[in-house]
Amino acid sequence: MNISIYTITSELHDKVAINQATKEFLGALDFEYDFKDSDYSTYGDADLNLIYVRTGGTEGVFKKIQPLLMERSSRPFYLLTSGKSNSLAASMEILSYLNINKLKGEIIHGDAAYISTRVKELVQVESARKKLIGTRLGVIGAPSDWLISSIASPVAVKQKLGIEIVNIAIDEVVDAYNAIADTPSDCATLAEKATTKATKEAAPGAVKLYYALKEVATRHRLNGFTIRCFDLLGVVRNTSCYALARLNAEGIVAGCEGDIPTLLTMMITKAVTGVSGFQANPSRIDPKTGEMLVAHCTIPLNMVTRYELDTHFESGIGIGIRGYMAEGPVTIFKVSGDLSRHFTAEATLERSLAEPNLCRTQQVLQLTKPEQATYFLTAPIGNHHVIAPGHVASILSALLNT
Repeated sequence: MNISIYTITSELHDKVAINQATKEFLGALDFEYDFKDSDYSTYGDADLNLIYVRTGGTEGVFKKIQPLLMERSSRPFYLLTSGKSNSLAASMEILSYLNINKLKGEIIHGDAAYISTRVKELVQVESARKKLIGTRLGVIGAPSDWLISSIASPVAVKQKLGIEIVNIAIDEVVDAYNAIADTPSDCATLAEKATTKATKEAAPGAVKLYYALKEVATRHRLNGFTIRCFDLLGVVRNTSCYALARLNAEGIVAGCEGDIPTLLTMMITKAVTGVSGFQANPSRIDPKTGEMLVAHCTIPLNMVTRYELDTHFESGIGIGIRGYMAEGPVTIFKVSGDLSRHFTAEATLERSLAEPNLCRTQQVLQLTKPEQATYFLTAPIGNHHVIAPGHVASILSALLNT
């Protein structure tokens, strides 16, 4: 964590008393920080920059230095406050001033435990945001024909998160695939996971697609991509499910069906949690209990405790991944293509299934708030949603709301 704390103080207050109160207040907080006092020359350099409003009568001081602070950082103003010397009252006046001028800010106030928890969350938010700036995401082919609502606004995505979206012809993948003459040496290891003769025979082609997609991603300097994968079925008679699962585990965020909003969701998920998340279709939902089943034919290999191979569900050819995640807390997450909407819901992964009539990785989730099941039936953001490990809804929402 990289946190800097700056101060604003009224000259009317006793300096000795204020310094003692500062020592007591900051000493109770459970995080490391650099204390910059009133020297704002490095403001904006840290992952999180806090302004400790130490006393009342500081509103004018803030107004005077605000233009300089905005030159150094475009992030919200985070006002750290205590319960002494009218710190909270002054912070409320400052925040009201910011709101009137359509600027973002937040007062961080409460006991030491709450302040420490909130600051740590904000550090994660700001750190994730910095990771996203300059990201290049590829769209290989176009979104699949059935994704009639899953479109994106490259301009909005660039403005809000600093992510660049680039279009790439799917022929580049096919050409890279055909250029691989020899059978990859690691296909034997993959074949050991096969559950049928057909999947064992499909292993070499699945591994070749992995190398082909990796080569295209390297060529275009991509941090991630989504591919119109169903087009590969008729061309190379195989699927990209294994390739996507492996690339995600190696740090290249990889989604399927050319779904750009889901790719954005996965990229944000990785910035926050360190893993891409599981791109899944909700398959069954009980609106009364909040239990739901999600499924898809690929999942990042670094998210599973074990996996095996089956055929791709819809086509019955190639390779699909049946992966098993550890049971426990998860978060369901999705953003719209222009980032104007997002959905988060915390849940528990209760068990995995292996039903033959669904995509191969199947998870039964129990929503923490069962009433959130109505979202999927009344106002969903497309069909695919991303399953992230842990309960991180507040951090994901904060990233998109600030």
